[in-house]
Amino acid sequence: LAQPVTPELLVSPSSQDGDLGSECPEDRGNWTGRLDFLLSCIGYCVGLGNVWRFPYRAYTNGGGAFLVPYFIMLAICGIPIFFMELSLGQFSSLGPLAVWKISPLFKGVGMGTILIVSLVAIYYNMIIAYVLFYLFASLTSDLPWQHCGNWWNTNLCLDHHVIKAGNTTFPVNITNTVSPSEEYWSRYVLHIQGSSGIGDPGRIRWNLCLCLLLSWTIVYLCILKGVKSSGKVVYFTATFPYLILVMLLIRGVTLEGAWKGIRFYLTPQFDHLLSSKVWIEAALQIFYSLGVGFGGLLTFASYNTFHQNIYRDTFIVTLGNAITSILAGFAIFSVLGYMSQELGVPVNQVAKAGPGLAFVVYPQAMTMLPLSPFWSFLFFFMLLTLGLDSQFAFMETIVTAVTDEFPYYLRPKKASFSAVICIALFLMGLILTTEGGMYWLVLLDDYSAGFGLMVVVITTCLVVTRVYGMKRFCRDIHMMLGFKPGPYFRACWMVLSPATMMALLVYNIVKYQPSEYGSYRFPVWAEVLGILMGVLSCLMIPVGMVVAVLQEEGTLWERVQQASRPAMDWGPSLEENRTGMYVASLAGSQSP
Repeated sequence: LAQPVTPELLVSPSSQDGDLGSECPEDRGNWTGRLDFLLSCIGYCVGLGNVWRFPYRAYTNGGGAFLVPYFIMLAICGIPIFFMELSLGQFSSLGPLAVWKISPLFKGVGMGTILIVSLVAIYYNMIIAYVLFYLFASLTSDLPWQHCGNWWNTNLCLDHHVIKAGNTTFPVNITNTVSPSEEYWSRYVLHIQGSSGIGDPGRIRWNLCLCLLLSWTIVYLCILKGVKSSGKVVYFTATFPYLILVMLLIRGVTLEGAWKGIRFYLTPQFDHLLSSKVWIEAALQIFYSLGVGFGGLLTFASYNTFHQNIYRDTFIVTLGNAITSILAGFAIFSVLGYMSQELGVPVNQVAKAGPGLAFVVYPQAMTMLPLSPFWSFLFFFMLLTLGLDSQFAFMETIVTAVTDEFPYYLRPKKASFSAVICIALFLMGLILTTEGGMYWLVLLDDYSAGFGLMVVVITTCLVVTRVYGMKRFCRDIHMMLGFKPGPYFRACWMVLSPATMMALLVYNIVKYQPSEYGSYRFPVWAEVLGILMGVLSCLMIPVGMVVAVLQEEGTLWERVQQASRPAMDWGPSLEENRTGMYVASLAGSQSP
C-alpha cells in the first residue's frame, strides 16, 4: 500500500509523543494530544447512521452477503477519499475554504461544502433534540409509550402487552393497528396531526423547542474553545457509546428469539450481489457513514502536527467504523428478534430504518424488557453521544472555514463567533420544532447532502489529481509521512473513487423519487425547493470560478491558468516544515 523511503525522511522523534509540541500554528490552535484527533475522527464517523441505517441496509440487500460489496466499496472509495481529505488538511493547516489555495479557481467547492454542512447541522441538531426528549421521558417508572389509554392515543392503538396470555403468544394481524410507541412519536412528540402538510407548519412545540435550545447550548459549550475543548469532550462521547452498545448487545443476545433476529440480519443471500442496487447501496453507506465531503475530516486534520501519522489513523477509523456498524446490527436485530417473538410476527414486520427505528420500533421493544426505563435511558444516551460527536465536527468545520478566511478579525473572537453561528442555526431550525417540522426535516435530509455532496467529492478528486497533479500531491504526502502513496491509492484517486462517485450521482438522478413521509407525498413546490437546495451547493463552483478569474489579469485563458495554479502562500503553514519549492513560494508570498 505504501512505498517506504530513507529513514531520515520519517517522522521526527519529537513528534512521536502525546504532546504536540510546536509543530502547529500557535495562533490557530491545535490538538493538545494525538488521541484527541483520533477520538474526534471516530466520534465524527461513528454516528446515528451506524445504528439506524447500516443494519437495515444490510438485511434488505442480501444480509451477510452485503458485507462483500460493503468492504469492496470501503477499499476503493472510502479509505482513499478519507486519506486524501486528511492529507489536504494536515499538509496545509487550513479549513475547507482556505484549503482551496491549492487551486483558487475551485474555491467554490469549499463554499458548496460550507453550505451543505450548514444545512445538515440545522436538521441534525433537531434529531439530537428528539433524542433529548426521549432521554428525559425515560426518567420515569413506566415509559409513557408503554400503554394505550393516554390522551394522544386513538382507537387504532393496540397495546401489545395484552396480546400475551400466560406463556402463550397469539399471532395478531397488526396491519390495521398502531403501536403505543408510534402514536407517542407522531401524535405526542411531533403532534403531527396539527399540520396538514409541509405548507402548514402549525404551532411551535415548545417542549421540542426547549430541547433544541438545550442541544445547541451543549454543542456551543463543547466547542467554546475549539478543538482544545471538543478534543477533551470526545474522550467520553466517543468511547462511552461502545460501553452502552456492548451492554445492549449482551442483553439482546440473551433474550428469547434473539437469534431469530440475528439470522434474519446476517443470513447471506448471494443472489443479491448480481443486483447493481446492492453495490450502489453499499457505496452510499460508505460515503455517508465516513462523512467524506462534509469538511469535517479536513478540518480536524488541519489541527494536527505536520508529521502526524494519518496513514495509520485512516485505517483505524475506517475499519473501526465498519466493525461498529456490524456490531450495532447485532444489538439492534437481537432485540428485534425478541420483539417479533413476543408479538408473533415475522422480523421484517418490525424492522425499520431511520427515525422509525430509533423513535418507534426500538422504544417499543424496550417496553417488553424488565427495567425498561433503564434500558431506554441507556439507548437514548448512546444516541445522544453519537449525535453530539458528529455535530461537533459540523460546527467546527463552519467556524474554522470562516475564521481561516478572516483570521485577523475572527480568530481572536472565535468563541463569540461560534456563539453567533449557533444562535443563527438555532433560529433557522425553529421551523423544525413546529407540528409540521418533520416534513421540513425530511426535505432537508433528502436534498441538502445528496447529489451536491457527491459533486463536491468528485470535483475534489479531479482537482487534486488532474489540476494540482498526482505527482505533486504524492510528494506533499512524502514530506509529511516519509513515504509516497503506493499504486493502490493512486489508482483509486485517479480512476476508481471518482468513477464510483460518478456512478452514484448518475444512479441517484436516474432513480430519483419524490420525497415522502409515511403516506404523505410532498407537493411539487416542495420538491422544487429541495432540488434548488441541492443545486445551490453545486452552483457555488462556477460562481467561485468567475470570482477567481476576475481577480486575475490577462486574456481569459491566461486568467484561468493563473487561477488554477496554487496560491503563492500554499504549502505547510510553519516555515520549519517548508522545503524545496515551498521555501521559494514562502519567499515570494512575503516579498513586497
